[in-house]
Amino acid sequence: MAIRSIREIGDDLLRKKSRQIEVIDEKVLQLLDDMYETLKQTADGVGIAAPQVGVLKRAIVVDLSEEDGPGPYKLINPVIKKQSGEQICREGCLSVPGKLGDVVRPKKVTVEALNEKGEKVVIKAEDILAVVLSHEIDHLDGILFVDRADELFDITEEEE
Repeated sequence: MAIRSIREIGDDLLRKKSRQIEVIDEKVLQLLDDMYETLKQTADGVGIAAPQVGVLKRAIVVDLSEEDGPGPYKLINPVIKKQSGEQICREGCLSVPGKLGDVVRPKKVTVEALNEKGEKVVIKAEDILAVVLSHEIDHLDGILFVDRADELFDITEEEE
């Protein structure tokens, strides 16, 4: 596993749409492992998408386990199949350091994806997990949380 550098806002790659993963090979598995390692080495990260590490493939890693949530999830070609409700969450992003914004997200989502073995998985998520999955799937379509926030705030020492 390797820690990869995280692309930051202003990098054109973050605004591009990611490609479907057709074959789950060693390269894809290595990418997922590297994304997980990169996420774990960044103190404030709970999710990461492949474009954030410079790869335009539809893959995300989410791990809320340290925040009393489920994980880790290593998902290939994730799609939100159903969503309901609404919640406002103050979000940050590894690709937008030092900034937060209030974003309206679904309260509940149903996500379909493939796991590392190529098996179909269905995740029914609500609250913070629904927010994180929505945020990371947005990355795969070139959408950043700053596009959905009315206003951005500087991260205070307390929030960090």
